[in-house]
Amino acid sequence: MSETEPPPPRRTWSRALIPIIAVALGGVLMVLFAWRLPPFDTGEQSTDNAYVRGYVTIISPKLDGYVTQVLVRDFMAVKAGQPLVMIDESTYRQAVDQAQAELAAQKASLADSEQQQRRGEANVSLVGAQERSARAALAKAQADYNRAAPLVRQGWLAPTELDRLRLAVQQAEAAVAQSLAQGKVAQEDLTSVGVGRAGLEANVERAQAALRLAEINLANTRIVAPTDGHVGEVGVRVGQYVAPGTQLMGLVSQDVWIIANFKETQVEGMRVGEPARIRIDALPGVTFRGHVERMGPATGSEFAVIRPDNATGNFTKVVQRLPIRIVLEPGQAQAERLRPGMSVVVSINTRRRGS
Repeated sequence: MSETEPPPPRRTWSRALIPIIAVALGGVLMVLFAWRLPPFDTGEQSTDNAYVRGYVTIISPKLDGYVTQVLVRDFMAVKAGQPLVMIDESTYRQAVDQAQAELAAQKASLADSEQQQRRGEANVSLVGAQERSARAALAKAQADYNRAAPLVRQGWLAPTELDRLRLAVQQAEAAVAQSLAQGKVAQEDLTSVGVGRAGLEANVERAQAALRLAEINLANTRIVAPTDGHVGEVGVRVGQYVAPGTQLMGLVSQDVWIIANFKETQVEGMRVGEPARIRIDALPGVTFRGHVERMGPATGSEFAVIRPDNATGNFTKVVQRLPIRIVLEPGQAQAERLRPGMSVVVSINTRRRGS
């Protein structure tokens, strides 16, 4: 190279590529982090599509009437069996008194039937004794006739005496026939009493059932809490007329759990018993421990009132979500502050197995 030849140009393009490469590498790392791909795959699946759930019971009356007392206020804590609302019981107490009177009348009819049965049994015995007496009289009349017949032929007795004895035999036979007929009548009367007694026993049972129903209706005028919990807004007022199905208030039980709706692409490694971390939006900085108790039998769309119809030409695949039930570990501080409906962020470690 001569001294007059200019030096070769410097390659400045390599420095210009450094920012581009850095941005591209950062984008790839962000994608890997967002999709939880190696080296950012921690085995933990998270979702913010999760909520606290609990049993919310709508309190309604079983019968109609005017409200006489409202014994709770909004958001009060109640115990199982604690009275909540009282309905006017005057009509239902009167129904109980009427049912008791009807039961007493039916029992009296049944007792009278039992007396009639005993009287019928005595009448059957009496008719039987009369039959035996008539047969004895017939036997005596026949014996007298048989003894008198030879004497009449020999002339020792007048023929009129034989006629009298023959008439006595006929009267005795008639008396036997009459006693037999009376025996059948007495037996039919006794059978009729027995048949009627079965009906009276049924009437007693029906009256007892009516009394129990009236007592149940009377007890239902006192509406009580079915379980421990807190009442919601009390919508019933004293003097209000209520009917079966009228919503008086809601009752939220103390049992709560978490329902987390994970994408179907997140549940591959999930199993029952896996540990979960639970963060409540209403309690920032507090993390609860729990574990997977059960996994939904179907995705949420399968329980929708109107199920999606994907059998069309413009089908678009939508990732479905599977509900996972998570229970809290016992003995955690501030767990009593959880309320159904609160928003939750749930993270489940799919690389650790619960015991």
